[in-house]
Amino acid sequence: MKRKKLLAVVLSICMVSAFALAGCGESGTSSDNVSGSGGEGTSENGETQDVENQGDAVDGSTSGGAGYVFETGGVEIAVDADMSGIEEELGEPSSYFEEPSCAIPDTTAKIYTYSGFEVDTYQDGDKDLVGSIILKDDTVATAEGVDLSMTRDDVIEAYGEGYTEEGTALVYEKDGMTLSFILDGENIASIQYDSSVMK
Repeated sequence: MKRKKLLAVVLSICMVSAFALAGCGESGTSSDNVSGSGGEGTSENGETQDVENQGDAVDGSTSGGAGYVFETGGVEIAVDADMSGIEEELGEPSSYFEEPSCAIPDTTAKIYTYSGFEVDTYQDGDKDLVGSIILKDDTVATAEGVDLSMTRDDVIEAYGEGYTEEGTALVYEKDGMTLSFILDGENIASIQYDSSVMK
């Protein structure tokens, strides 16, 4: 049973990554850091907070930090926020990868992997802004307390009925961004925060 669920999670993450900051299949640059820090996940119940706008999005939007915000180890990560300050707070990732972006031509997509989650960025001028946050295991949770050990019913109990169904995902929209719960049957296989810039 565990093997089946693990396979479903891996397949879902692959599917989610294809919709995120996937490159064009060209070779990129990566680095793995065995001694990377960060990522011990904590979840807190309570209201999500908007963080200060830290940069204009590519489409001219100034909604950086609006919507649902992921928090880990006391660090808030919001879509469209400047990654430089977040990276400084999180510490060195366990792995890092960059490649040309297909989502936004002539820019570079960067992927930062930490314990339990991944942050994908997009370029806006000389800044790298958060495009997606992907929760990969149940050591981390949303600010509303939902993690990958939970079910569809838990999502609806925490977030309400105001979702749309896209394939196998329950998608909640807030302040121009989306929070998606990708399901394997009734179980959560992946959780992803996305900027509207990446849609």
